[in-house]
Amino acid sequence: MTDPILREATEADIPALSALGRDSFVDKFGYMYKPEDLAAFIAQTHSHEAVAGELAHPERRYCLVESDGALAGYCKLAVPSTLGEFHAAARPIEIKQLYTAPGMTGKGIGAALMDWAMAEARAHRADVIQLSVWSGNDGAQRFYARYGFVKVADITFEVGEQIDEEFLFALTL
Repeated sequence: MTDPILREATEADIPALSALGRDSFVDKFGYMYKPEDLAAFIAQTHSHEAVAGELAHPERRYCLVESDGALAGYCKLAVPSTLGEFHAAARPIEIKQLYTAPGMTGKGIGAALMDWAMAEARAHRADVIQLSVWSGNDGAQRFYARYGFVKVADITFEVGEQIDEEFLFALTL
């Protein structure tokens, strides 16, 4: 693997972002859902139209990681956080998605994206970074804990008709 390249997303990246988001989610969590729930979630979150809308959203920031000429991961921030009601912060930022391509976990891509997210939060003078993580995703919870994130609330996450138990993590800056 060559050194990863970090860059902002452009409209030309929409197909790759859509595919990586879908493939990553299905690879990690697809087994948990009825086919119709998974299909509804993918259409709502990772379709070309959904990604295009998020990329054009003025309160979203994207960073991509390319490795060997291919999209290897991305991070999407919400500025301000959509989870602000769970914290008394004046300037919360949220990590909405931090995905790596299937098979790319453990190669430093997540760390590079987290470093970018932390730098963006500081540049926006955020006082807290929030994110949600599935209650059963121990690996992601350990990853975020290494950066100082702590669980602050129990929340839920909808995938189609299924309601998952999530943890809200936060890092005070």
